[in-house]
Amino acid sequence: MRKELEDREHRFLMQTYRRSEIDLVRGEGPLLFDSEGKEYLDFLSGIAVTSLGHCHPELVETASSQMAELDHVSNLFFSEPMVDLAERLSVGSIGGPVFFCNSGTEANECAIKVARKHASRRGIASPEIITFKGGFHGRSYGALSATPAMAADEALAPMLPGFVAVDFDDPEALANAFTDNTAAVMMETIQGEAGVFPFSAETLVAARDLTREAGALLVFDEVQAGVGRTGSLWSFQQGPVQPDLMTSSKALGGGFPIGACVASRETGQVLEAGDHGSTFAGGPVASRVAAKVLDLIDRPELLHRVRELGERIRSGLEGVDGVVEVRGRGLMLGVGLDDGLDGPGIRDSLLAKGLILNSPRPDTLRLLPTFVMSDRQADDGVGLIADAIGEAS
Repeated sequence: MRKELEDREHRFLMQTYRRSEIDLVRGEGPLLFDSEGKEYLDFLSGIAVTSLGHCHPELVETASSQMAELDHVSNLFFSEPMVDLAERLSVGSIGGPVFFCNSGTEANECAIKVARKHASRRGIASPEIITFKGGFHGRSYGALSATPAMAADEALAPMLPGFVAVDFDDPEALANAFTDNTAAVMMETIQGEAGVFPFSAETLVAARDLTREAGALLVFDEVQAGVGRTGSLWSFQQGPVQPDLMTSSKALGGGFPIGACVASRETGQVLEAGDHGSTFAGGPVASRVAAKVLDLIDRPELLHRVRELGERIRSGLEGVDGVVEVRGRGLMLGVGLDDGLDGPGIRDSLLAKGLILNSPRPDTLRLLPTFVMSDRQADDGVGLIADAIGEAS
């Protein structure tokens, strides 16, 4: 069956992913199961999506009941589930209006559009958005152009103009990049796809001060680090500054596709009727599920548990031979490996052992575990990682 599935995948799907050889058919909490019944402990959460585990019964019930009542309504009409979720996101973050979409990429596209129109109102004809090397904001052309490493791919050129990349976590380089055309600074508070690298408080403060002085916007991409992943509802809430725009997706839908661009009160009036839109955005099912996700995650005891589990995993890995450092916060962790160790090889070895994680760069393992695992399961994951690193050394 698996070989037949692989053959059909190669025939009928564009080959834009390097898939593992297993086919996952069932999930329950922090566990996944393949077609042969093998169990896997999930330390990746669908890349920070299924933070509450797989097939959470309250999310299943919420989605089922809303599907039976109303599945879709266009944005030409009022929709209470969408308004309820927008209010929850606004009040719980930076206080302004929300634009809904279907992914983190789309949320970042909205932020780019807001930043450009805001700059136009200030008389800037050629706006520039400053980003950071190592950042990742998506794969559509605006978000791709804001992602320096992928924007360098000449086969996909030309990119959208107006993006300037500076060195990671370098306040001086950031200051030097500012010009009269600067429209915004766009950044993840913790770079996820790069291998989990948090920005320093110094750079965050510099970004806030420089944008405020220039009349530009500060945009925080919370697509991966948000919705409880770091032990607070939003990662910026553990830092010294607040952005003008914040983007969210991934864990927000608990597995359903939804994204959001949240604005401050001042910035939220930039886009007007007809400036932006999306057919499926803020649909009743995704909105109800996302509201339930926030109900379940935005609780002191759950957020404390995320910090507790993260510290348990961190402390267990820091004593492992071959581990140079453990970066990140909460359950967003990057494990730096000794020279000569092969991250992708260790990842593959762990998959065979029944642990799912990934390796975004050769010297790093990335851990994004579900929030609902037990201490025993967390310790089991650490033990498997230690064994795999030991075997690779």
